[in-house]
Amino acid sequence: MAETKITKDMLIGELLAVKPDCAEILMEAGMHCVGCPASQMESIEEASMVHGFDVNEILEKLNA
Repeated sequence: MAETKITKDMLIGELLAVKPDCAEILMEAGMHCVGCPASQMESIEEASMVHGFDVNEILEKLNA
């Protein structure tokens, strides 16, 4: 089975459902609200923008 490609429009909740280990990467980046109910409906791009991060840097780490 092919590995899931993480994209900027993927919801945080969707990401954590398919790759729960990515929570650690998000936490290290400063996105400490990964368990927040609102973040479950927020895209990686939206969360990056709200927290002032470059979405491409986050995606690079998540897809590594």
